[in-house]
Amino acid sequence: MKNNKLVLIFAVVGLLMVASSCVTSKKVRYLRDMPIEGVPLNENFEATIVPYDELRIYVMGDGKNDELVKPFNVLGSVGNTNQNNRMGYLVDVNGNIEFPVLGELHVEGLTRLQLQDTIAARLLNNGYLSNPNVMVRLMNFKIFFLGTESGKVLTINEERCTFLEALAMSGGLSMYTRRDRIGVMREVNGRMVIHYLDPRSTDIFDDEFFLLQQNDIIFTEVGSRRFLQEGYSNWTWILSGVSSVLTAVTLYLSLKNLMSGS
Repeated sequence: MKNNKLVLIFAVVGLLMVASSCVTSKKVRYLRDMPIEGVPLNENFEATIVPYDELRIYVMGDGKNDELVKPFNVLGSVGNTNQNNRMGYLVDVNGNIEFPVLGELHVEGLTRLQLQDTIAARLLNNGYLSNPNVMVRLMNFKIFFLGTESGKVLTINEERCTFLEALAMSGGLSMYTRRDRIGVMREVNGRMVIHYLDPRSTDIFDDEFFLLQQNDIIFTEVGSRRFLQEGYSNWTWILSGVSSVLTAVTLYLSLKNLMSGS
């Protein structure tokens, strides 16, 4: 009989702990309102070129006369080689690059594919190449993550990175990170803009900052005292519940012994 009572006590304690952990997980779980059928996504996400970007541009022809494409693949001219000897076209403060033969090109605001089409059209329309093929790559796509405990520089090789992907690359969020106020800082039209996202909600998929741009800065904050106190109060509630159960069991056994003795 005594063993049965102990089993009952431990079962009650276990249920209380499970209930508490469920409450806590709802506060930190990613995309907690995600429906079973999913949410629609905008598939046209692509980063645009901004000043101080570093571009690798390679021009190819039809393979019949390789000499014709050589003038357009001359890298390393003045202003086009960085300190790491990575030859590329550095976008100046006005959003321009100096491209061989074609001269100055305004590239700010264009996507990588749009710039490829722009250069190919200029080469074709000016009669330089009959069937130009242009490849453009971003060489300096980095995201900076400033967490509550440490910071990281995330190098993006695929030239496309979403907010959730950056959180995963940074190692995720700790239990003490405030979820409803994760900031993304970005330069927009010469001004630094801060935007806040909440990874617990599917609303982030419709947010213009969901697709990150190169040199974006993500920063987090420590959870508020209220959030920390909520976790603490859950354990306080558990201990209080356990104490109440033990008191009730002790009282029951005392009354039973008293009645047996009488």
